[in-house]
Amino acid sequence: MPETKQWLIPPDAAGARLDKWLASQETLDITRSMLQQQIENGNLTVNQKQVSKNYRLKGGEMVQWAVPEPEPLELIPENIPLDIVYEDDDLLVVNKPKGMVVHPAPGHSTGTLVHALLYHCGNRLSGINGVIRPGIVHRIDRFTSGLLMVAKNDTAHQALSAQIQVHSFTREYQAVAMGHFREPDGTISAPIGRHPVDRKKMCVTEKNAKPAVTHYHVLTEYQKATHLRLRLETGRTHQIRVHLAYLGHPVLGDDVYGKPYPGIEGQCLHAAKIGFVHPTTGQYMEFESPLPEYFQKVLRGLK
Repeated sequence: MPETKQWLIPPDAAGARLDKWLASQETLDITRSMLQQQIENGNLTVNQKQVSKNYRLKGGEMVQWAVPEPEPLELIPENIPLDIVYEDDDLLVVNKPKGMVVHPAPGHSTGTLVHALLYHCGNRLSGINGVIRPGIVHRIDRFTSGLLMVAKNDTAHQALSAQIQVHSFTREYQAVAMGHFREPDGTISAPIGRHPVDRKKMCVTEKNAKPAVTHYHVLTEYQKATHLRLRLETGRTHQIRVHLAYLGHPVLGDDVYGKPYPGIEGQCLHAAKIGFVHPTTGQYMEFESPLPEYFQKVLRGLK
């Protein structure tokens, strides 16, 4: 049976477009274009009647969405080389290259880290996150390079996820940010939530947000940019990118929260260190990844 979501439209929503109002709801993680498609398909109705995609709310209506069943997805393993830093029966630590997507998403149905893991590990990956994200405990963005963990079984996955939840999991990044910082060390404590207009972006906001804390340390200052080491206390989506843009120092090359930079695609951000307690042995383990060539090239260009 397909899931049905419904909303009683409040009076203060009168005049708003149905798709725009729905896209702003905290419980939905869906773009306006996808909502418009659902309206046109008749899956989204107002007072049990089909409406146009530019329907404007009057207030007091009952909106219902018959959420379609997800289409079956069969991922085909792909023989893509992996830079494996560590591996045992419970987990892997992988050094992800810049430009590789972690798991399948619209526009990226092949060539992801998950496809490579399926080839390397076969069915020895945790299933907690479903068929589309087997083994994935935490993610890093497509154009962020560096270290991430992969769980081979559900017990390891649950133990590692619990460490992330209580902030006992070490995550250190290096980044190049635009401009100069007033202090050599600092903490950015600002809640992060979904952007009210662009649902693909995050922003610092008090509305429907979660606490987010990032600690930074200045490594080297250049004429127009700064090389930073950053430690995550929390792990919100795009956290470092959002926090640095919020300070007025977006990550160099970040074309979502800042500006593109010639010579590199996407942000100059590298997951340089991770540390965690092994779910079976109880031993604390820590791994580091040296700065990749694209990052070093940026630094050389800034000198």
